[in-house]
Amino acid sequence: MTEVKAKLSNLRISPRKVRLVADLVRGKKALKAVEVLSLLNKKSSDPVKKLIESAIANAKNNFSLNEKGLII
Repeated sequence: MTEVKAKLSNLRISPRKVRLVADLVRGKKALKAVEVLSLLNKKSSDPVKKLIESAIANAKNNFSLNEKGLII
């Protein structure tokens, strides 16, 4: 199983607040996680959504993986 990583640096939101959002999408399929984050009304949901979209793009372009099979 290939592991694709994406990293978010210099986010000026406390880790505790970001962890609330990350726990909501952990273990879900990547496309479903993006869908959930687009409806969430938290400040940290936009950077996390952008990070997941970046990881999906990295998986497609660099590793030739199918985006429907990706899991957070």
